[in-house]
Amino acid sequence: MSAMDVMIHSSSFLLPCDETSTGTRYALVVLNQSLPRFTPLLWEHAKLRLCADGGANRIYDELPLFFPNEDALAIRNRSNFRKLYKPDVIKGDMDSIRRDVLDFYINLGTKVIDESHDQDTTDLDKCILYIRHSTLNQETSGLQILATGALGGRFDHEAGNLNVLYRYPDTRIVLLSDDCLIQLLPKTHRHEIHIQSSLEGPHCGLIPIGTPSAKTTTSGLQWDLSNTEMRFGGLISTSNLVKEEKITVESDSDLLWTISIKKTGLSIQDHTP
Repeated sequence: MSAMDVMIHSSSFLLPCDETSTGTRYALVVLNQSLPRFTPLLWEHAKLRLCADGGANRIYDELPLFFPNEDALAIRNRSNFRKLYKPDVIKGDMDSIRRDVLDFYINLGTKVIDESHDQDTTDLDKCILYIRHSTLNQETSGLQILATGALGGRFDHEAGNLNVLYRYPDTRIVLLSDDCLIQLLPKTHRHEIHIQSSLEGPHCGLIPIGTPSAKTTTSGLQWDLSNTEMRFGGLISTSNLVKEEKITVESDSDLLWTISIKKTGLSIQDHTP
């Protein structure tokens, strides 16, 4: 691809969609942090569902809490819940998943991949590699990957997850928390970001982690950049605001794009087990 090819970005995966709609095809990776409130929506429409080690504890413990009028044990034992909320794969170094949770999902038929021998990559990294090599990914133009629980908690875990974005710049990976999302904008492309204004924004940022940017130009922001230099120890574009429905970004450096996720507009009411 040429350097000026346009890469389109959208958070349409946060929008409810029915079975006849043709939304983004994505795989979901659940990490070992509190589940965002929109997890049932993402889980329902994911083409492939992975838990990274202790992320399986989160699915087991926290998914029933999204349905407060139901008994947690009754929900887990309900046949349709077992079918809907069974991970396809649990993968990692297996130092965080509880034995009772592991046994529960093994009995349901979940594939378990123990990579405790590999201490040089994170559990997210291990799951990304599984998805990239999966038959489903090979049969399509490539699945987008959404990772919940990737932000918050220990900073070294967050830094490891951010590093994964740079390790696989040719794979569309979005890190998600209850409050925001982060994704990489590779310097090889000009970027168009289509804002779902009912669900995200207005706060946003463009951050040059790794290498400084000598020239970054944007449109659609409250404080646009025009061939602006950004680097740590100098200017970085944090606490910016989206002003238009489409943001454009062009830079000579890989940048992290982050935008806030609104507390309103995202509901799980239609996702009963």
